[in-house]
Amino acid sequence: MTRSALGAMVLGAFTLQAAAQETVKIGALVTLSGPGAAWGQAMKNAAELAADKVNAAGGLEVGGKKYRVEVVAYDDKYQAGEAVTVANRLVFEDKVKYIIGPTGSAPTLAVQPITEKNQVITSTLGFTNKAMGAEKPFSFRPVVTTYEFSEPQISWMVRTLGVRKAGGLFPNDESGQVIARDLEAAYKKNGAELAVKEFFERDRVDFVPLITRMLSRGIDTIELDGNSPGTAGLITKQARELGFKGRIVRTGGPATAELVTVAGKEAAEGMIVHAVIDPGLKTTVAYVDAYTAKYKTAPNGFSPSYYDFTNMLFEAMRRAGTVSDSGKVRVELEKIADFPGVLGKLNWTGKSNYGVDHQLAVPFYVAEIKNGVEVIRARCTVAEGCN
Repeated sequence: MTRSALGAMVLGAFTLQAAAQETVKIGALVTLSGPGAAWGQAMKNAAELAADKVNAAGGLEVGGKKYRVEVVAYDDKYQAGEAVTVANRLVFEDKVKYIIGPTGSAPTLAVQPITEKNQVITSTLGFTNKAMGAEKPFSFRPVVTTYEFSEPQISWMVRTLGVRKAGGLFPNDESGQVIARDLEAAYKKNGAELAVKEFFERDRVDFVPLITRMLSRGIDTIELDGNSPGTAGLITKQARELGFKGRIVRTGGPATAELVTVAGKEAAEGMIVHAVIDPGLKTTVAYVDAYTAKYKTAPNGFSPSYYDFTNMLFEAMRRAGTVSDSGKVRVELEKIADFPGVLGKLNWTGKSNYGVDHQLAVPFYVAEIKNGVEVIRARCTVAEGCN
């Protein structure tokens, strides 16, 4: 047998082996363009890194078989209508049973009639309280929301920084309206006031009239929770250009790297922001390093949560012994406890607020932006507050 013939046989054997290995598809219904792109890219990339890990080990072993994991990503443009189009494509054309996303509240509520009816497990970044419930058994959320973290963080800001009268700018959609409501309650509970609320369409870029109107009300703090990273950066930049010297805070939504890029280091200096990455936690640092090595940029703070969720999803498949029966996988996913994630030990919570334990209890932090990077000022949990 000639060397070329032998080589052809070996290549053919590898080709047959690759063809024989079945594939499990993970959909990524996320925002890849426009205001929410930093969040959506971070979610998609997290799922890809989790897929890379199991594929490098020969595949995801479930029920005695090994599957290659493929991430199928589509851009919903942070629009409910586009999210429905993408969801239909993922569910009916790509035949996925597991979705990373959707990115926001409005897209989440728009696609749930499709995903729930077809028993597709989703992992929303929508902060609305309507995103989860006993009547939505296939909807999960890997991050804590404004409803959970606003009260402890605002309590810390009031007693530590002396915040008294805030004004907030919010997107005029389900996300912005819910976040504004939850923030208003949290400020009031802690003896402060969200005195001004301005709502705008997500594609807006000129905030000078809204900021000017807020400043005329004598606020000491500008609240940016609920805004996409780029939008938060624009508001920060324009507020400083108008001469605002008070506090600018972002009670929720990790976005520091992107915000600083848009606003500039000088404008962002001293901002108080919500953070989810502890630079002292080795597992988190290892994830950040792996992410940066592959994508040549630091991850948005939401990314580790979606990496952990994707790995929890894989573990649920292993326990269920199936990749196709999402009902069995859902049951096993709910049972996972003390999961060793890159953010630490993870457990499900949420039943007291949403009627179902489908939200990950993850730690979070209050940080101050110093020279363009986050410096942790307080460590927080929902149960114990910020200290």
